[in-house]
Amino acid sequence: MTTFARLISWIGHPLVFVLASVAVVVGTQLGPRTGLPILLALLFSTLVPTAILLLSGVRSGRWSDADVSVRKERQRFFPWAVPFSLAGVIAMWWLQAPSYIIRGGMVTLALFLVSWMVNFGLKLSLHALFAFYCAIILFRIGPIWGSIAFVLAILVAWSRLFLQRHTGIELTVGVALGLTGGVIVGWWH
Repeated sequence: MTTFARLISWIGHPLVFVLASVAVVVGTQLGPRTGLPILLALLFSTLVPTAILLLSGVRSGRWSDADVSVRKERQRFFPWAVPFSLAGVIAMWWLQAPSYIIRGGMVTLALFLVSWMVNFGLKLSLHALFAFYCAIILFRIGPIWGSIAFVLAILVAWSRLFLQRHTGIELTVGVALGLTGGVIVGWWH
């Protein structure tokens, strides 16, 4: 069970879950001429720099793991994650991406800011936050995509509890923020 939980936790890592979800949105909603530049811009403005930050942080000993599981360590993560997220919004605006993609970037930025503030008192689950956030958005793309993502999000939440990375309240706050953000991006016009 531990091996399965670790696999699900890895699949549910925000970078992996978000990249897969963005690829689904772009691949199903936009043609290659419009979609590929948007996907590449998000990859290189936000996701790759964040991955490099996480890996270098683990390698240097700044963080104990790529999940930045220690609350105090996250205070050194957010000052980087927020500008990377902002870079993604700016890239989408510059590419004149559809408004729903720019709105998604802005809500993602807001979720990072709220998570940073919450982190002063509680280490919420970013895995659960972004898994449920993406799942709700993917329901807007189609019920099959949304259902697959929602089942994965539930498994991600389970894995974080099973692996004792989060308490029930940390998980609940992450899920609540993710659901709220997903509704704003996908359903609130």
